[in-house]
Amino acid sequence: MSRIGTQPISLSQGVDVSIDGGEVEVRGPRGVLKERFHADMVISQDNGSLVVSRPSDEREHRALHGLTRSLLANMVTGVTQGFTKRLDLVGVGYRVQQSGEAITLSVMLSHPVEIRPIDGITLEVEGNNRITVSGNDKQAVGQMAAEIKAVRPPNVYTGKGIRYAGEQVKLKPGKSARRAE
Repeated sequence: MSRIGTQPISLSQGVDVSIDGGEVEVRGPRGVLKERFHADMVISQDNGSLVVSRPSDEREHRALHGLTRSLLANMVTGVTQGFTKRLDLVGVGYRVQQSGEAITLSVMLSHPVEIRPIDGITLEVEGNNRITVSGNDKQAVGQMAAEIKAVRPPNVYTGKGIRYAGEQVKLKPGKSARRAE
C-alpha cells in the first residue's frame, strides 16, 4: 500500500477545489492552478480534505497513486504559500542585475546573459550575487532555477559559478595535487 498516496491532503481556509473527471482546479489566495491527472486515479473531496484512491494494485496504478497525491499537495501549497528557490553567484566579477522583470547575468562570458521569467514566475535580485525565484507552480519554479543555473554551473576545480543556496560543491584536486603523489 502506498504510504504517500493514502494520506489525505488537508485544505486550508480560502482554498477551493473543483474536480471535473481527471481535471482538477485549485483556487487560493495566491492564484489558480489547473492540472489534468490520469483518468484511472479517483480524486474525491471529503470534509475539507482531498483523497486520492486507485482502482487496483497494478504496477502502473501504484506508481500513479503517490504521484497524483504529491502533485495535488504541491498545487494546494502553491496557491496558499507558494514556492521559492535561491541561487548564489560565486566568483570574482560574477554579478546579477535586475532589469524590469528580467535579470541580466555577468558571469565571465563574452556577453551578458538576459533571462526572462516564464509565466507565473518572479525573479528578484538581492545585492549583486543572489537571485530569488518564486511562484505558485513548484515545477515551473524548479525549471526556471535550473535554467538560470545552466548558464554557468559550478566549476568542479574552482567552485565558481551559479549554485543553489546551501549547495555544497565538492572540489576536485588540480594537476599539482596529482603530481605530488
